[in-house]
Amino acid sequence: MPDSNKPLVGIVCCRKEIERHPFHVVGEKYIKAIHDYSGVTSVLIPSDDLSSMKSILNRLDGFLLTGSLSNVHPDRYSDTIKDSEMLIDPDRDEYVFSAVKQIIDMELPILSICRGFQEMNVIFGGSLYQSLENESDFKGHDFDRSASVEDQYDISHTVHFVQGGYLHQLTELKEAEVNSLHGQGVKELGQGLNIEALSHDGLVEAFTIKDAAGFNLSVQWHPEWKPEKSLISRKIFEAFGSSCLEYSKKHGR
Repeated sequence: MPDSNKPLVGIVCCRKEIERHPFHVVGEKYIKAIHDYSGVTSVLIPSDDLSSMKSILNRLDGFLLTGSLSNVHPDRYSDTIKDSEMLIDPDRDEYVFSAVKQIIDMELPILSICRGFQEMNVIFGGSLYQSLENESDFKGHDFDRSASVEDQYDISHTVHFVQGGYLHQLTELKEAEVNSLHGQGVKELGQGLNIEALSHDGLVEAFTIKDAAGFNLSVQWHPEWKPEKSLISRKIFEAFGSSCLEYSKKHGR
């Protein structure tokens, strides 16, 4: 498909300081995954430009919320920061929390990964464990930061799909092996969210929005890491891409 006819997906940037200068950044693996496996092209959205949000959303055929080393500020779920070294990104929080309800109302396809999964849970009234290791019985979901990248993103545990749920129907599987690179996780599930997958120890790992008309899926793991090696990853990106293409055609792009 020529690039000019590909659906356009927005990816909100993380705002971070690099060598004492502020940058808006997105991990290349996310961009490459949706380009290669969703059949879309993308535009990177600065997270501090709220004034242009509606104009940008009206031009899009889909939206991707990526993972990040930063976390949702605990203020968003009525908590306080327990670890002074926890990375936060208030600009991204502000943009995403302002954009998501509009995205859902527009029936714009949205795929949310890791931090994006946690953002979606909080937006719908849920809360998070700031540290699974210290605050919960869910252990071993984080990753060794001294390990090689290959080892960090290697298979970590099994997720079980809810019988008859979206992921079960999409893959025709009961379970799948996934990676695990998150220190935080769902404490209370947001209102109106349907659990789609649980980890081996019962932690919520995927959900959809019950009453949303457009495609939406939020996953805690990282399907963008080498999708060619994972059936579930390819299925997720293909479904997202198909929904974006359908949205594009519906709106005469």
